[in-house]
Amino acid sequence: MDMDNERLHQEDLQRIRGFRLIVDDFMNACFDDNIEGTELILRIILGRDDISVKSVKTQKLMKNLLGIDIWLDIDAVDSENRELDIEVQRADRGAGWKRARYHSSILDAHLLRPGDDFDSLPEIYVIFITEHDVFKGNQPLYMIERQNITMGTPFEDGKHIIYVNGTSRDGHTELSKLMHDFFCTDPDDMRFKALAEKARFFKQDEKGVAAMCKVMEDMRKETAWLTKVESVLRWLDMGLSLEQIAKGEDLTVEQVKEIAGQKSA
Repeated sequence: MDMDNERLHQEDLQRIRGFRLIVDDFMNACFDDNIEGTELILRIILGRDDISVKSVKTQKLMKNLLGIDIWLDIDAVDSENRELDIEVQRADRGAGWKRARYHSSILDAHLLRPGDDFDSLPEIYVIFITEHDVFKGNQPLYMIERQNITMGTPFEDGKHIIYVNGTSRDGHTELSKLMHDFFCTDPDDMRFKALAEKARFFKQDEKGVAAMCKVMEDMRKETAWLTKVESVLRWLDMGLSLEQIAKGEDLTVEQVKEIAGQKSA
């Protein structure tokens, strides 16, 4: 391993030691196929002991052919076929109300098949775990439900949106203990075994650490490629030939053609 790679490796190890579950990439690793951990957080957030998760995937892509695709941080389905989408959001602007609306709409679009009756749509829960108290109401969580305003009754369409306040970490309730674990860097200090064991694997186990290092290396490569794509697009706008751009960016002409094709698509 050369000096630059060794430096990057040591930097990665240091970053991994500081990872928390509120960080997308670390949470994705810890919860992928982790039914026990997902059941734990859903039971605590929803205040129900009867949640039984059938499947869970992280970073699930949901395509929208007419608009913006979405990536679900955690996509879970329980034994009652309720769809549960859990998002972690550190920046307040990423937890806006209309993002929650859009997420729930794309979920609906993917859950109803041609020929299905609208009544077959399952209940859906879109849950945002936020680093800050985005509503500034000093509450541990906020339950968002639609209402028939004229009659003053719930509009029971099966859609539920929940915001969990990540600043609620006093340790007096199960929810505050859960938020403590989401913001904890040391697995030995975490309150819930199901979360601590996964965090410990990816922070301390040789295989787990190697997997996280691979994720970070892939992220660097993706960032470098996106930077190169932006550069190619600028050169195309300036009218340079495909051959000139390929030489200047150390790419093949075919790669430049592919990027140019994405631009015109």
